[in-house]
Amino acid sequence: MPTYLWVIVVIVIWFVWWIISTYNGLITWHNRVNESWSDIDIQLKRRYDLIPNLVNAVKGYAAHEKETFENVTQARTQAMGAQTLSQKAEAEDGLTGALKTLFAVAENYPQLRASENFQKLQDELTDTENKIQASRRFYNSNARDFNVKCEIFPSNLIAGKLGFKTVEFFELKEEAAKTAPKVEF
Repeated sequence: MPTYLWVIVVIVIWFVWWIISTYNGLITWHNRVNESWSDIDIQLKRRYDLIPNLVNAVKGYAAHEKETFENVTQARTQAMGAQTLSQKAEAEDGLTGALKTLFAVAENYPQLRASENFQKLQDELTDTENKIQASRRFYNSNARDFNVKCEIFPSNLIAGKLGFKTVEFFELKEEAAKTAPKVEF
């Protein structure tokens, strides 16, 4: 076989290998993004499970703060029902604000702050907020890497043709919501 045919065969084989490796790399990063979103989702569900217990603990001491409890419950429901990433971020902002209000109410009740049950719930929520923050950073890091892979040349040619699209970052919108609710009393 002539040399130029060998060169063409090698180029075709290299090109096929490049397409396959680029595709596999995109799949790997896409799965990493999905896995890291799952980590956030797990922590958010943990947070949602803690909130009714927290509200009930505060209710026992501050039964007349009905509007605050309703706001927390409504914010929790909205956060649980959010479908898109931007809806989820907006709902989480609202929930964080409602929790801050709940803790502000709790500050007025020294007996509540001394309650062992309330202390445990505070510790759990603080731990969960820290895990959400870490999971969000992990997700955003993977999302950034996946987006770069989808946008840089020449892998963007493969990504576009195979339907890979960049993903949104999970960012809090409000400046006040960028910190975990204060649970230190």
